Amino acid sequence: MNRTVLGNIIRGSLLEGLDMKLLEHVPLESIKAGKFLVVEGEQYDFFSIITDMRLAAKNEDLLSSPPNFHHDLIRHIVSGTLTYSIVSLRPMLMRQKRKDAVIEPVKTIPSHFAAVAEATDEDIASVFGTESRNETEKRKFFYIGTPLDMSQPVCLDLERFAERSSAVFGRTGTGKTFITRLLLAGLIKTDTAVNLVFDMHSEYGTRGTSEAPGHSSVKGLQPLFASSGKVKIYSLDPASTRSRGAHCDREVRLGTDTIEPEDILLLQDELGLPLTAAEYTSILKGEFGENWVHHFMTLMDDPEKEKAQDFAREKNLMLNSMQALWRRLRRLRSECKFLDFTPNQDKLNVINELINDLQRGVSVVIEFGRYDNMLSYLLVANIITRHVEQAYKDATDNYLRTQNPQDKPKQLVITIEEAHKFLNPHAASQTSFGKIARELRKYYVSLLLVDQRPSGIDDEVLSQIGTKIIAALSDEKDINAVLSGVSNAGGMRNILASLDTRQQVLILGHAVPMPIVIRTRNYDADFYAAMGFAEGRARQEKVERSVKAMFPEE
Repeated sequence: MNRTVLGNIIRGSLLEGLDMKLLEHVPLESIKAGKFLVVEGEQYDFFSIITDMRLAAKNEDLLSSPPNFHHDLIRHIVSGTLTYSIVSLRPMLMRQKRKDAVIEPVKTIPSHFAAVAEATDEDIASVFGTESRNETEKRKFFYIGTPLDMSQPVCLDLERFAERSSAVFGRTGTGKTFITRLLLAGLIKTDTAVNLVFDMHSEYGTRGTSEAPGHSSVKGLQPLFASSGKVKIYSLDPASTRSRGAHCDREVRLGTDTIEPEDILLLQDELGLPLTAAEYTSILKGEFGENWVHHFMTLMDDPEKEKAQDFAREKNLMLNSMQALWRRLRRLRSECKFLDFTPNQDKLNVINELINDLQRGVSVVIEFGRYDNMLSYLLVANIITRHVEQAYKDATDNYLRTQNPQDKPKQLVITIEEAHKFLNPHAASQTSFGKIARELRKYYVSLLLVDQRPSGIDDEVLSQIGTKIIAALSDEKDINAVLSGVSNAGGMRNILASLDTRQQVLILGHAVPMPIVIRTRNYDADFYAAMGFAEGRARQEKVERSVKAMFPEE
């Protein structure tokens, strides 16, 4: 295979990696951290990435008293002879130099002076797969981006991506939402998994905000897959959904009888709950049953508080603590208008219908509209996920009992933003999200975490994340968190420090054979066409026209 040689190996070890001396004619500034290279050994090709670069000299005196570089001839004589550049590599995989050889983990290293060359398109395809191999190998590769300074697509193995929890990390403004939308579209297009997306800022379902000059928005998942009907929009604020020219399939209205004490405890920071909240909510649930919130609020709404005083004495509770809990819960009544506090009133219970959609293979995006606050987001996400978790446990138990392939649950990926709010060390042990991250892989449920504060996520949960897609991070604690347990964390840290703030990510973990830095694929008209949008364009325009006709004022 004809590759462009960049240098030769001069030292190294299996544990610490290899050092390459750059050839004289290769400019150091053309070499970038995270670049994909191949070390050509005698028996093996070693697929590697650049982790570090440094300048070196044969004689340190030269550096102390450098020559006069006003003449280019002197610079050329010195460069590459008396001074040279060292590039540090980390071999990740190796393959024997024979036809149909299998790629395997690195178990040895090349000898001195082995040539180091730029990877070719064939190298990238052989390591990361191609979408054209989906049919021949019955695997689901999805083009996610291209390596640095290359145009050959890098693919994720979506089945491996979905079977374990994964994460998209990066500070604000690094394009986490666009990357997540790419991943969700790939899962839907390849029918790898069904998705439940808690869309706090209405960026995934109907349309999203575009960061490209001259474009105000990009298509969401519903219009992208309109022809297949693979995506439904459930909205807490249907008027907001319709105002964006999209169809709202269901309005989300939840009764307070769906609220459990653990849902309230998740809101501890948002509501400023007293220390007694955990004990008191459990007592109230035991006393009043599933309508405990309604009964408690009715009890405390009495201005005389006589019944409340009697209840406090009977249960050996402090009236002041009950009043403090009541004042906090009143925020739910004022800020969460989608909650029905009247248990006898007919209400639209969407949870069972949502679960039925998921089990039929229809992805659901829950838009929050004007309820885009953390209080509503935490409450709704935890309530719905708890019911989904139980439904998938029951479905899996049924499948294990019947052994009927038709009863096998379809893999579910639950996407949450601001993941550290659900999975911090305090909340992770109490929420369904913590249980899913730790143990629900066997029930065909995984998480896709989207977060700018990975250091806020519980360490045990972080250790369960299979695939990490990491954009630029600036906080030292966040960098340490995402690299915890990663081999060669020092080299990965150098790569993270070199990432651009837009469209560059480091991918590592379960869904890729080796870590790699890529420029993410554009989310544009070409991508729409690849997802099959042209087939559904007429149908989507018809839906938009009907929505505008029904709601002309919006």
